Amino acid sequence: MGGATTTSSSHLLLLSPNRIRKQANTIITFTPKASSSSSSSSEKKEKIEIRVCTNRTCRKQGSLDVLQVLSGIAPPFVTVNSCGCLGRCGAGPNIVILPDSVFVGHCGTPRKAAEVMAIVCGADDEVGSGDKCLEALALRKRAEDEMGRGDFTQACGLLSQAIELKPFGGLHIIYKERSAARLAMGDIDGAFGDVKEALTIAPHYSEAYICEGDVYMAMDQFDAAEESYSIALDLDPSIRRSKSFKARIAKLQEKLAPANLG
Repeated sequence: MGGATTTSSSHLLLLSPNRIRKQANTIITFTPKASSSSSSSSEKKEKIEIRVCTNRTCRKQGSLDVLQVLSGIAPPFVTVNSCGCLGRCGAGPNIVILPDSVFVGHCGTPRKAAEVMAIVCGADDEVGSGDKCLEALALRKRAEDEMGRGDFTQACGLLSQAIELKPFGGLHIIYKERSAARLAMGDIDGAFGDVKEALTIAPHYSEAYICEGDVYMAMDQFDAAEESYSIALDLDPSIRRSKSFKARIAKLQEKLAPANLG
């Protein structure tokens, strides 16, 4: 962890979610950034990173499930990553919130993970905010299963229910997924509106740019699709190795070839 997780008494805080809630006003703070009126609310938050220990002891205590939950309900200004041992293994699963190096122990259930995320996001004043995020995440997971079975109508309905819950985090992912479902159903206008909403919430969400490119392909706007795929690649160069992304680019090049010959 290096200097980011110093063990000095002023930074090494091994806290339960309840104790974090009591100290949130002094420990977890956000600094608004100067922005134009068109900037999304996520850009006005200080970037936060949550690291989840997935070393042997914490893994046995359920940290992989905690990692999945936190990743699924995180808003765009919060990144969630796995990490090695954070110490205090007897108090696991352990997480650390950066840049303030706030350590949280005994974060072993989805509800506790949601409570911590609510505090990080400043949404803990709203009763049931964490539960709404967990419910929306469960609906999204069910929708993804339905999409895997080819039932896009059912998936779209589940995702709409998730959106209606107005979760404080993960909403950009839900809109992106509904865009994909609507596109598969032939609802191009609906798909376009959803992916634009996802990008409004999360302007640096590479998967949404891929989805936007897919929508432009369906609209036969190949130059716009190329731009969207290029932005996605700039944001996440690792997708260059993805078979699905390679297939998209091959299809795009096939569509662009006649225009280039002309």
